[in-house]
Amino acid sequence: MKKYDYIVAGHRFRVLAGDGIDLAAAMEAYRPFLAHSAVVADGSVVDDVGDDSVVFRLRVMPGGVLAVPSDMVLEFDQDDDGSQIRLYRTSSGESWFEFLLWGKLAGRMLASADFREATLALAGQAAGVVSGFALNNALMVMYALRCARMDTALFHAAVVGFRGKGYLFLGKSGTGKSTHARLWLKHIEGSELVNDDNPVVRVLEDGSVRVYGSPWSGKTPCYRNMDLPAGGFVQLEQAPVNEIRRLRGIAAYAALVPSISGKRWDRAIADGLHATENALASRVPVWHLRCLPDAAAARLCAETVTKTPTEAAL
Repeated sequence: MKKYDYIVAGHRFRVLAGDGIDLAAAMEAYRPFLAHSAVVADGSVVDDVGDDSVVFRLRVMPGGVLAVPSDMVLEFDQDDDGSQIRLYRTSSGESWFEFLLWGKLAGRMLASADFREATLALAGQAAGVVSGFALNNALMVMYALRCARMDTALFHAAVVGFRGKGYLFLGKSGTGKSTHARLWLKHIEGSELVNDDNPVVRVLEDGSVRVYGSPWSGKTPCYRNMDLPAGGFVQLEQAPVNEIRRLRGIAAYAALVPSISGKRWDRAIADGLHATENALASRVPVWHLRCLPDAAAARLCAETVTKTPTEAAL
């Protein structure tokens, strides 16, 4: 069995590939995050890091190796433009996932109650489009749910870097997060795209907050292994005008919650996310931007959110 270790936002996770499973094509986006001391001829990673140092392990196997539990209850069913995830809970507390693309089963995953261990059974060839979809979603789900207890949040957001800080644009699908990020890249000199869909944000032990690139970046390929201090969160709303205001207290907290991935009916995960959200809302400025998809909106946003704390208070 081949072993691949990756580090995203400081958290190491392990992918174990069963015999006959070739993950090279399906995991190209993860290459910048590969952690290893040597790669041998068969593509596996050789190092001396033990299992205790990884936050979770995912075993990837051919289809048919997992028996469907007979005692499971549907907890969650999300269909996002043809990409569907179904989540069931078994009587033993494990989680059963089904990943479907345009109604076609791509893979099934059985995860332990604490999301430290999981097995993914692929439908079709591992290097194919459908299996790559299942593997990517399985890893993203495991990362979000396991790391929720570790002062870490996986955001549904676009993030740009500017003058040494990262600025995250939040909002429902279709709000214009990617569009606003592109407007910054075009009109705000010195800005750069860090991630277009799923950046990671961590509250570190010293209380500082950093935003990280990830292997998950939606429709825009941007898989950058980089991190920056979090400069601000901007909640977007489409409007016939461009106007921005600072959110504080519960309003700031409420603006963050919908953009953070998590299984909030699980007490341990919910408590972890709540602590992280509280820390983010109190330590990083949160803004609400009502805007048009134009250059003026990008300039107004940049001029406002990149001010120093003293300037912003005036």
